[in-house]
Amino acid sequence: MKKNIITVLLVLIVPIVAYILMNNSSSDVASIAEATTAKPQIIKFTSSMCLDCQEMNKIVKEVYPQYKDKVVLTEIPVQDGKAFTQEQIKKYNVTLVPTIIMLDSNGQQVKRIEGAIPKEEFVQYIEGLK
Repeated sequence: MKKNIITVLLVLIVPIVAYILMNNSSSDVASIAEATTAKPQIIKFTSSMCLDCQEMNKIVKEVYPQYKDKVVLTEIPVQDGKAFTQEQIKKYNVTLVPTIIMLDSNGQQVKRIEGAIPKEEFVQYIEGLK
């Protein structure tokens, strides 16, 4: 009887704890900010459970520090359930992750990237932002 109770508790509690831990992980790349700026912007929609997102996170963490004075990065975890996130998902019509939206300094979308891309290609897109 005790084994059954322990098994049921583990089956129910372990996934819940894992989900909470994955959703509370913080990103040191950028905080979620709704910035109006004269700088170009990169909006990155991501999920902690997505392998392509993890690959793009590594690329962004490696590349972005070189451009942080020229480009604003906003990272939006799609599963956080916040109203701001839902508004941005609708605004940019995000249907899969990772999705990266690149905006010029006037706030106009100049590039949309869906899925993982090579580091060199990502750098080219950043350099093309004005």
